[in-house]
Amino acid sequence: MPPPVTEQHIERLPSLQHALLNKFYRNHGCRMRANQPSEAWVVRKPMIIAGLCLTPIAEGYWLTSLFVDPEQRHRGIAHQLIKHIQATYPASPIWLFCNPDLINFYQQAGFTETQKLPAPLKERLIRYQKYKKLIALHYTR
Repeated sequence: MPPPVTEQHIERLPSLQHALLNKFYRNHGCRMRANQPSEAWVVRKPMIIAGLCLTPIAEGYWLTSLFVDPEQRHRGIAHQLIKHIQATYPASPIWLFCNPDLINFYQQAGFTETQKLPAPLKERLIRYQKYKKLIALHYTR
């Protein structure tokens, strides 16, 4: 297993720079996108090596589009990014939908399975589950 990455920093991209995260996704053949009104968060070393989006919803945030450069995986980068988001918004709940194969990863980051979702997320999950198996997870301090 590669050693953890140490020379990196996490930052929120200004809206006008969301294209940088979208380019990162495209360069890796990923269909994810940073759209408005999402916040785009990235890890740089010095180039972008990971990113995610946070969309304000109800009284919290919906986490989407978490992706780490395949060459940088298994170094704790995704968990560092998630922990940074959790520390940045300590009073806000965070929801996400994940493939069942990833539930252990998110549980290690403090997320738990939930059936209680804000109405817009509940509707979206029902729609998404018609095409793929997803589990709703929730984080709150």
